Amino acid sequence: MELAELYSYTEEPELGTNRRCFEEDFHAQVQGRSWLELDGAQQKAHVMRLLDGLEVVNRDKRLKVARAILYLAQGIFGDCDNEGDVLYWSRHNSFLLYQLGTFTAFLELLNMEIDNSQACSSALRKPAISLADSTELRVLLSVMYLLVENIRVEQEADPPEWKTCRETFRMELSFPVHTEEPFALLLFTMVTKFCSGHAPHFPMKKVLLLLWKVLLFTLGGFEALQMMKVKKREELGLPPLPEDSIQVMCSMRAASPPTYSIELLEQQQQQQQKRGHRSRRPLVKQDSLDIYNERDPFKNDEAGVDEEENDDVDSGIEGELDLMERDTIIPVMPTQRPPIERVSFPKGLPWAPKVRQKDIEHFLEASRNKFIGFTLGQDTETLIGLPRPIHESVKTLKQHKYVSISDVQIKNEEELEKCPMSLGEEEVQETPCEILYRAMLYNLPQYMIALLKILLAAAPTSKAKTDSINILADVLPEEMPITVLQSMKLGMDVNRHKEIIVKSISALLLLLLKHFKLNHIYQFEYVSQHLVFANCIPLILKFFNQNIMSYITAKNSISILDYPHCAVCDLPELTAESLEAGDNNQFCWRNLFSCINLLRILNKLTKWKHSRTMMLVVFKSAPILKRALKVKQAMMQLYVLKLLKIQTKYLGRQWRKSNMKTMSAIYQKVRHRMNDDWAYGNDIDARPWDFQAEECTLRANIEAFNSRRYDRSQDSEFAPVDNCLQSVLGQRLELPEDFHYSYELWLEREVFSQPIRWEELLHYQ
Repeated sequence: MELAELYSYTEEPELGTNRRCFEEDFHAQVQGRSWLELDGAQQKAHVMRLLDGLEVVNRDKRLKVARAILYLAQGIFGDCDNEGDVLYWSRHNSFLLYQLGTFTAFLELLNMEIDNSQACSSALRKPAISLADSTELRVLLSVMYLLVENIRVEQEADPPEWKTCRETFRMELSFPVHTEEPFALLLFTMVTKFCSGHAPHFPMKKVLLLLWKVLLFTLGGFEALQMMKVKKREELGLPPLPEDSIQVMCSMRAASPPTYSIELLEQQQQQQQKRGHRSRRPLVKQDSLDIYNERDPFKNDEAGVDEEENDDVDSGIEGELDLMERDTIIPVMPTQRPPIERVSFPKGLPWAPKVRQKDIEHFLEASRNKFIGFTLGQDTETLIGLPRPIHESVKTLKQHKYVSISDVQIKNEEELEKCPMSLGEEEVQETPCEILYRAMLYNLPQYMIALLKILLAAAPTSKAKTDSINILADVLPEEMPITVLQSMKLGMDVNRHKEIIVKSISALLLLLLKHFKLNHIYQFEYVSQHLVFANCIPLILKFFNQNIMSYITAKNSISILDYPHCAVCDLPELTAESLEAGDNNQFCWRNLFSCINLLRILNKLTKWKHSRTMMLVVFKSAPILKRALKVKQAMMQLYVLKLLKIQTKYLGRQWRKSNMKTMSAIYQKVRHRMNDDWAYGNDIDARPWDFQAEECTLRANIEAFNSRRYDRSQDSEFAPVDNCLQSVLGQRLELPEDFHYSYELWLEREVFSQPIRWEELLHYQ
């Protein structure tokens, strides 16, 4: 699927062109044999010959050779019988191409194409840009993507030289040697150039997919990130994590969505028709419903009758997703089960509760004010004068105290700001993440704005505007469709194209945020703040303000046209009916993945930030998020419930009263903070903070961090000072040529005529 998404359906004819370019040259050099029949040395010799062909001046000849190399990377599908063979040879050839220096050669060609002012100016003059305007760039980016994706993915059967090759490639992409910037920065530059309007022909989908995979390869995925987090906590001397969040997430079950009153009425009418006069339940409010209609294994079998019938009338994909999750997580229990079997079910809440140091301080401050009448600042040890229950409470809070890596980093930063001379220079580890941040730092706001612009243009809720950027340059054919079938196919292709762009942007933004947060909290805050300033929060809410069920069940893929199926199988004739039917999948994993990523980004931006939480309230996000709970997938529901939890206290008592089912779900699924009264919303806690001051303080801390760590050349405050009178007076100063003519006049005006006020030396300001 990852390889199939690289190509749009309008690019399908180019597969044949690539094959012709390769075979014309190959058969001229090698008589009567196929690529699969050559030994390793002969294959290497042919690749070297092709790479020499990239050095020619003629642009068309270069393109033919690049297409031949792309055909190799695509897996020599002309000589293969099935999809498995194509994928095997694609992987084999990718390692071979990389070992012979193909990536470096294509990087040089990519730089040439980016700087090709002729292509940019011709694209700017055209009223409509099509696939033809980005042919060279698409070929180069496709080869690079295939190399990165094939080499990145590890398999057990990989020979040792491939493993060495993978590490070398990762180092080459992470730690630049020949250039001063990592490869990811070049792709970010392409994104900003495209959004500024200087290069409207850039194939943005391929650029974004490649950028995402490069970040995934160089920085590491979520599992690698979890291991890095565990290792960093050990280095800092912090206790281990209370649980593995990935494992907890995998074991969570989806819940039935909150029922709206209209839907509830319809359900009851349907149930009454089914049962006749058995049920006489009146219309009930949400708060008196069973929690989320889940089939609780502790309940007896009779209690499940109503729930089963309720589930029957649920719409969309909920039934299938729920069935799938139940099959994988909860074993089917026999009808007659002894009471002892109940012990085997996991009891309690899924997450271990956490308490911050700040929470303990606030609790003690409130307790001391109440019982003693004064406070002791940040002292959490002295409990004299406090009643016994408070002692027990503090003990419980301390048992669940959690110190994050971010807390340690903020504390270290404060100490470095206070004592720069005594603590000396900070030792910064040269990780791929650190190198990337340093390279991105000065243009980071532009990169974030550019990504959000493209995300806005690709969102299904966006209206086509004249000033919005055209993201369809690498999907629209030169000749527009003339039949209904062609129009349907292009329509699906355009929708699929937008979905892939949303997927790649959401994934790479989340990856950046998570890695920067682990590397240093202020790097994460810098990226977050620029995303917030670029209106990322309302943009994501706008994205979810649609029929999210229809987005997740969208069928914009034509499986028979996906690579590598289209390259090796005889394609049946497409009809309007077959296009409308789509594939057999009940939901689109790509869109589900995008939705979860966007919700996680929103969580990252708003967590512990009162000003940004109030933005969620102001933009009326609660009904939008509540609609997203209709998607019966545990991970997505968890992040929706987290976002609802942080704003619950601001939504008023009436909202909480009429949404008790949602409140119960939050209690069941979201981590608890022991003295967080999210469910009650006391007036004291709901007071308006000085939101602007909060953001300004954060911004000042970020700027201090960036200037201390990255602006050493400009920071002259702690530069050594020359105190010797002889050497200071002996320095030669560059004076203007005419200075000696006016020297006496200047001396008279600036020195002799000015009275010396000696008493001012005594007043220190």
